[in-house]
Amino acid sequence: MAKGITRERIVAAALDVLDDGGADAVTVRAVAQRLGVQAPALYWHVHGKQELLDEMGTEIQRRVQQAMNPMAAESWLEALADYARVLRREYLLHRDGARTFSGTRLTDAGVLRDQEPWMRQWVTSGLSVSDLTAAAELITAFVVGFVIEEQERSQSAETDPDRYAVENRDIALGEGAPLVRQAGHLRVNADEGFEHQLGIVLAGLNATLSV
Repeated sequence: MAKGITRERIVAAALDVLDDGGADAVTVRAVAQRLGVQAPALYWHVHGKQELLDEMGTEIQRRVQQAMNPMAAESWLEALADYARVLRREYLLHRDGARTFSGTRLTDAGVLRDQEPWMRQWVTSGLSVSDLTAAAELITAFVVGFVIEEQERSQSAETDPDRYAVENRDIALGEGAPLVRQAGHLRVNADEGFEHQLGIVLAGLNATLSV
């Protein structure tokens, strides 16, 4: 084991690589170069790219949980809304964040155990474990999908500022599709769009799973 190389340093370096080059740039070799060592020096801690991504995703989830106080929420819906906002914020801190961290496996059992008090609180209030899990997974999927689209549009617009210009869309669309044209002019900023769509998802959960 290389002296001074820890999982914490590896994850920090991997996040730096991600921010500099995006998801495709994250490799064990690139992280090793960032740390000034050879790739084999990292294999004591991570055995390949997927394990590296799992460690990164676990760190992001740890930060999400540290930033939240779900026990202070007045309802399970409010707790889920807080979770959605914090998760989006953490994803947006890193280039390709949602695409990189989605689907990763939590490697720290402590991060998993930290979910127990929150789950117990709402199960005690009348929600089933199945319904609570489904609600949390739905919120996670919504945030992941929203932020992937948000980040892809933002990053591609950096190199082509006119890529999503509504005027160009109108010209290409032509006449005969007034509703499609109107829809194109309704796009709001990402924060407003997120809150509006999150509200729709939460309203659906409330109507389906109310206790």
